[in-house]
Amino acid sequence: MIGNTIRELRKEKKMSQSELGKFIGVSQTTVTAWETGRAEPSSTFISKLADLFNVSTDYLLGRSDNKKKPYYELTDKEKKDIALQAEKLMEGIESGENLNFYGEPATEEQKERLLIAVQTAMEMNKRKAKKNFTPKKYRN
Repeated sequence: MIGNTIRELRKEKKMSQSELGKFIGVSQTTVTAWETGRAEPSSTFISKLADLFNVSTDYLLGRSDNKKKPYYELTDKEKKDIALQAEKLMEGIESGENLNFYGEPATEEQKERLLIAVQTAMEMNKRKAKKNFTPKKYRN
């Protein structure tokens, strides 16, 4: 049960329910509800809890016994770097020849979707590179 895992991780960090709630943006009552099984955190809070406790979401959800995040998981810095690179790519596309879809100039919405697609592809490629090139002694 996710509630038991949250409680154990919170106690390992020597945090009160109130402190945990403040860190992730919920009330102490919500944390109590999660820990007692009366409610479950949404995916947003599962991610926040995993980041706070430095564990994988699979561990939190009881899908894995391995606490550590996979070594190929991207850091926040890597994600920001990729976002910057994707934005530069978009600037290059916009300043070069017109970006057209089916003969019509791209709308802002279409450009935003393209940016998201480029960032996603770059993140996937970065994860693959980390899997392929991380020395075995650093893999979990």
